[in-house]
Amino acid sequence: MSHSYELQEHKYDIIVVGAGGAGLRATMGVAAAGFSTACITKVFPTRSHTVAAQGGMSAALGN
Repeated sequence: MSHSYELQEHKYDIIVVGAGGAGLRATMGVAAAGFSTACITKVFPTRSHTVAAQGGMSAALGN
C-alpha cells in the first residue's frame, strides 16, 4: 500500500524535539524571546512521559 503526501517546507530559527514538560517549556521560552520556533514530537503531547509520571517522586538511596 502506497501513500502520497504533499511536501510542505517550513523555516524556523529553533526546533525543539520532544513535547514533554521540558520540551514545551523550552519552546515557550525561545518563542517568547522572539525566535521563530517549532516543537516536534512523535506522540500527542498529552501522551508524553511527563504526563505518564504525574505525581511521581524519585530518591537516590546511595545503596
